Amino acid sequence: MARMKKRNLRRKDGVWDPLVDSRQARARAAGVPQTPQSMSPSYRLAYTDDDFLSREELRPVRLQLELLKPEMVLSERGINSTIVMFGGARIPEPGGDAWAARNETQRKNLTAASIYYDEARKFSTLCSQHSAQTHYKEYVVVTGGGPGVMEAGNRGAAEIGAPSIGLNIVLPHEQAPNRFVTPELSFNFHYFAIRKMHFLLRAKAVVVFPGGFGTLDELFETITLMQTGRLALVPLILFGEKFWRTIINFEALAEFGTIAPNDVDLIRFVETADEAWDIISKFYQTMDPKKVPMASGVR
Repeated sequence: MARMKKRNLRRKDGVWDPLVDSRQARARAAGVPQTPQSMSPSYRLAYTDDDFLSREELRPVRLQLELLKPEMVLSERGINSTIVMFGGARIPEPGGDAWAARNETQRKNLTAASIYYDEARKFSTLCSQHSAQTHYKEYVVVTGGGPGVMEAGNRGAAEIGAPSIGLNIVLPHEQAPNRFVTPELSFNFHYFAIRKMHFLLRAKAVVVFPGGFGTLDELFETITLMQTGRLALVPLILFGEKFWRTIINFEALAEFGTIAPNDVDLIRFVETADEAWDIISKFYQTMDPKKVPMASGVR
C-alpha cells in the first residue's frame, strides 16, 4: 500500500470527511509536468478555470456563488442582524473637497450636505455601541462599502473598534472599498440583484441618507418589498426631510392613486443620529422580533 500523508478528516463543522478536498486536488493538478496537454485550457480543473467560469452559460453558477460566499462568511462570523445604511457616494466629510461637483451650485449643495456624513458617522457609532452588547452578533452596520455616506457608516464603527460590513460592486467609478470596512467583511459583487438581497437578508432597519440614482434605487426596492408584503415592516428611516420632499412628492403618488394612502406611513423622517436610533430602539422594545408585522400585499 502506498504511504499516505496524515491529515485531519474532521471538518471544521465536525463532519467526518474522508474525501480529498478540492484544494489538495488543485495543488496536485498544478504540479504535473508542463506539456502541450496539461497546458491546454481544456485540462484545467473547471472550478479553477476563470475563463470557463466567466462564460455566459455559467451565469447561473456565478449568481449562486455571489449569494453563497457572503452568506457563508457572515454565518461563520455569527452575524445575525444588521442595520443597513444607504446614501450618496459623492457627499464629502465636513471640510473635505466636494470632488464630484461639476459646477458651483453642485459644490455648494454637496458641501452643505456634509452634515449627513457627520450624522451617518454618529449613527453608525450608536448602532455599534449597542451591537457590542451582543458581541457584534446583532445591529452590525452594513454599507455599500464605498465613499461618502458609506464611508461615514463604516468609519463610525471602526472608530470604536466595532466591525462593519461593506458590500461593494464593480463599477466604472466611485466604488473602491473605503479603508474603514472590516477587511474580513469586505465583499465585492458583479450582480446588483444579489447585492441587494444581501443588504436586506439580515436587516433590522434600513436608514437612507441623501443620494443619487443608486440610493433612490435602493430606497424604492426596499419600500416596494415592504409594500408588497415581501419584507417585514422594519423601520425605514430617511435622513433630511427637506431633501426627500424636494425630490419625491410621496403625497402626490397617494393622491393620484398609484399607491395606497397609508403607504406613505412606511417612511419615517429624521434629521439626527439620535432621532434615528430612538426610532429603532423603541420599535424593538415594544415589538417582539418574532412577530414583526408584514404588509398584506393586497392593493
